[in-house]
Amino acid sequence: MGTARYSGEFKRDAVALVESSGRRVSAVARELGVNPESLRQWVARSRAQAPSGAGGEGPLTPAEREELRRLRGQVRGVGAGEGDPAEGGSVFCQGDGPMTGRWRFISDHRDLYGVQRLCRVLSVSASGFYRWIRATPVRVARKAADEVPAGRIEEIHGESNGAYGVPRITRELRERHGAVNHKRVARLMRERGLAGRRLRRTVRTTIADRTVPPAPDLVGRVFAAPAPDVRWCGDITYLPVGGSWMYLATVIDMHSRRVVGWSLAEHMRAGLVVDAVRSAVAARGGDVRGVLFHSDRGAQYTSAAFAEVCRAYGIRRSMGRVGSSYDNAMAESFFATLKRELLYGSRWLTRPQARMAVFAWMAWYNHRRRHSALGYRSPVDYERQHARPVTNLDLVA
Repeated sequence: MGTARYSGEFKRDAVALVESSGRRVSAVARELGVNPESLRQWVARSRAQAPSGAGGEGPLTPAEREELRRLRGQVRGVGAGEGDPAEGGSVFCQGDGPMTGRWRFISDHRDLYGVQRLCRVLSVSASGFYRWIRATPVRVARKAADEVPAGRIEEIHGESNGAYGVPRITRELRERHGAVNHKRVARLMRERGLAGRRLRRTVRTTIADRTVPPAPDLVGRVFAAPAPDVRWCGDITYLPVGGSWMYLATVIDMHSRRVVGWSLAEHMRAGLVVDAVRSAVAARGGDVRGVLFHSDRGAQYTSAAFAEVCRAYGIRRSMGRVGSSYDNAMAESFFATLKRELLYGSRWLTRPQARMAVFAWMAWYNHRRRHSALGYRSPVDYERQHARPVTNLDLVA
């Protein structure tokens, strides 16, 4: 791998993320994996060149920035919305079991009505109530002991945009704070109504061009590579924006699951996948000769324009069969993750909002999101920990 060469699109999106989020440049740079001083220079240059009253796809207006902040809050699950139900009262509170609420009611009203009468009316035993009373110190101590880990769980769940379930939150807690039992994490999440997201099936965007001879399948459903830039894969998906669509093309390194390149546009022409490959080549330093790129047989990947860009960079092409999602399972799995963790529950009104949300999530995915297939490391961390020279044997598919 060479030194990354950031494209103009990447720089513009990075600057827009700084401007729209209101966060410090150093924090955004760390999330994107770029040099803070470089990002400061990009921001300064953009501000100096920005014309007054620019519109269209230019810098976000204050209203758009405020809307983007609101949408991020919805995606990440921070704060309570206006439609949230009120918390429970003194009898049946959130997290109570069917008996706990009754015990609490008896305890609160026993001086007025007496324990025996209340137990008879509520169809419970007085002995059971007194056992509950004796266990009060244990419950109080347990609740106090749960406060800190519960707060940490809620913080991590929010940072993941509400996507992490028990396994990933457990690994994150162990990484940050030491040993923790996954059953305790599951209990605390259940008591607070927290859960990872699941995704419903969506329509496919692959439209095969049967008049063009496809490339052979050089992967054979083995989505792995011994080192970075040995095997890539890619695909296209759609994202709803306002009353229309935008289309996202990606390039994923099979070694680390890292998104090394992507492109977002209002069309599904061949230029979409060509731009994604060019951004991947730039991110990997410009020299990717010998890398294998695997895709489905969509018209974009069988086009002359895509074949030409692959030849220009020395990229070998590989294609799965028509109509078989398993032949490009890694790319399909990535899009399922993106839609589950980013798209679910969010609504973008403008293209700049969608672009910033996707850009920020891609940076988080590459640098921070824990991947079960990588030993719960992020793609960037996995590449750093498993870095080794690539031999000629690695380049043989």
